[in-house]
Amino acid sequence: MDADVVVVGAGPTGLLLAGDLARDGARVVVVEKRPADLSNLTRAFAVHARTLEALDARGLADALLPTGRAVRRIRVFGRVDVRLDTLPGRFPFVLVTPQYEVERLLRRRAEDAGATFRHGLRVSGVDQRDDGATVVAVEEPGGAAKEPVRLRAPWVVGADGVRSTVRTAAGLPFPGETVIRAMVLADVRLTRPPEDALTVASAGGALGFLAPFGGDRYRFIGWDETLDPGDDGPVDLDEVRALARATLGDDHGMAELRFATRFAADERQVPRYRAGRVLLAGDAAHAHSPAGGLGMNTGLQDAANLSWRLAAVVRGADDAVLDGYSAERHPVGAQVLRTSGTILRLATDRGRGAAVVRAAGAVLLGRAAPVRRRAAGAVSALGVRYPAPPGAHPAAGRRVPDLPLAPGPAGSRVAEALRAGRFVLVAPRSGPPADVPRAPGELDADDRLVVRRADGHDATLLVRPDGYLADARPLGAGRAARVGRQLSNRCASVKPSRA
Repeated sequence: MDADVVVVGAGPTGLLLAGDLARDGARVVVVEKRPADLSNLTRAFAVHARTLEALDARGLADALLPTGRAVRRIRVFGRVDVRLDTLPGRFPFVLVTPQYEVERLLRRRAEDAGATFRHGLRVSGVDQRDDGATVVAVEEPGGAAKEPVRLRAPWVVGADGVRSTVRTAAGLPFPGETVIRAMVLADVRLTRPPEDALTVASAGGALGFLAPFGGDRYRFIGWDETLDPGDDGPVDLDEVRALARATLGDDHGMAELRFATRFAADERQVPRYRAGRVLLAGDAAHAHSPAGGLGMNTGLQDAANLSWRLAAVVRGADDAVLDGYSAERHPVGAQVLRTSGTILRLATDRGRGAAVVRAAGAVLLGRAAPVRRRAAGAVSALGVRYPAPPGAHPAAGRRVPDLPLAPGPAGSRVAEALRAGRFVLVAPRSGPPADVPRAPGELDADDRLVVRRADGHDATLLVRPDGYLADARPLGAGRAARVGRQLSNRCASVKPSRA
């Protein structure tokens, strides 16, 4: 075997996965068709709170924060603000920063951990056998006439985007549709910047989205159904200004177009994230509109869920633990498609009914605090909750807040303890920890990292490497309720419906 895992795709999803696996001792090869000196152009720009927590659990969040701007509210349709500054945790905001800044940190981490990168290889197929899989690739450019490169490994992960070759080779369909064509994406300089907020606006079937990048730089995304320049039509400053005026009511003095392109927005999802020895993550598994800035975030959280499972299998765990990845993350992907799709349709529908729904939604968001919390929990992903396994504590599957810990070598917070990539047993401040059964993916309960709480709660928590609760003890009814209240941490849970 050439590796324990071959990861196809060196975007954010593949990089986080490769870094986790290499940290945990797996031999990882990352295959990427782009050259090593990757372009610094970027489409994704929003890093939401739950993703920042995942990066914090890898020691990267504090290095990423200075690269962007923390935005604490999202203005929807010019009527109401979704406040993010009431979110629980260290990151009550969305960080607006270029995707390449996220990739830079994840790439360095993966390289430092020992992952191997093979650039300039275009994957042409994946051949699965009982004992492993072979990734077949050709060198770019002009690789068709060269001898194919073959890489064998027990497991292959496709993180190679919407047009995933790995997905096609695994025989997985990608049902759905293209919902918008020729959407404009532009980085601009503004001479009259607006107030500090992410803004989603619409007017007459046109859609506009404006986000601050820092200084006078802004990212604008726009679309007007009355215009059809073609998928590859050039974008000029006049068009971007017109779209901004039509949707935002003001072009805010756009004076310079630094980068612009067109793209299509698809809504698609594979029926399952695993096919034998092939797993899919990120855009290879699900694609949706840019509304809400959820794409990169969902892919990174896919990787965080998959990495500890795959690392456990490499170390000898039953590969049935990998089935939990699709069972948990597929419904989340489906929910993201619904959320972004609803925002998109409400923004672009010209009908009177849509206008009424927009107005009613604005009133509801403005007056009902539980609805605002649920909206913030959905966008930030802090409210995502997985189903509790049979026999586990009723709160299992919830995000574990960054609880303070008694001083020790593992750190003073749960996020710091999670940087070891192990299950973390959070014991009461004093006395012996309760006996918490071994969780799926745990090879040996003795391998748990044991830390002590700094608060007075008496529950013992077993935290998965991705920061979700695996189990807790004791299980008395009153105590179980208290654990659930503590873990809810004022953020309304979003339970994705089954796809």
